[in-house]
Amino acid sequence: MLEEINRVRATADLLHSEQEVEAAIDKIAQEINIAFADRNPLVLCVINGGIVAAGKLLPRLTIPLTLDSIHASRYQNQTSGGSVKWLVQPETPLKGRTVLIVDDILDEGITLEAIYDYCREQGATAIYSAVLVDKILDHQKTVTADFIGLRVVNRYLFGYGMDYKGYLRNAPGIYACKE
Repeated sequence: MLEEINRVRATADLLHSEQEVEAAIDKIAQEINIAFADRNPLVLCVINGGIVAAGKLLPRLTIPLTLDSIHASRYQNQTSGGSVKWLVQPETPLKGRTVLIVDDILDEGITLEAIYDYCREQGATAIYSAVLVDKILDHQKTVTADFIGLRVVNRYLFGYGMDYKGYLRNAPGIYACKE
């Protein structure tokens, strides 16, 4: 497996440098600070991909907030998605709360839509989402994000939380695998 991971890393195209990604996170933080200035949001970090985005975003937020996590996955360390699998649900009650979902990437929107549905079912009064990367697709997604860091081409990506078969989430930039 390590041979494959090393090959993927060595042949990948750098789409956005670490500096570009950090600037995008700054932009998202500024937008959220303005939009949520008079709210008390519950930030839901989508595990595992959203860990890096949330970890980089939270220190930039100047608003009062609480943090919890949710783990819903379609990929389970594979390169193609299946059905949404629920692994961890938030412990914080969502009833009556404004929820901000933070994730690494908005691809088809299936997982994010399932999380929105879950939040509605739990009684959240308002639901927003922030994604580091919004993938440009040639068809309409099932849901859109409210706060977007970068828009990228429709290729398989890794870095800044996004993985290749469970690896390379820690890559310092956003990379696309060779076609």
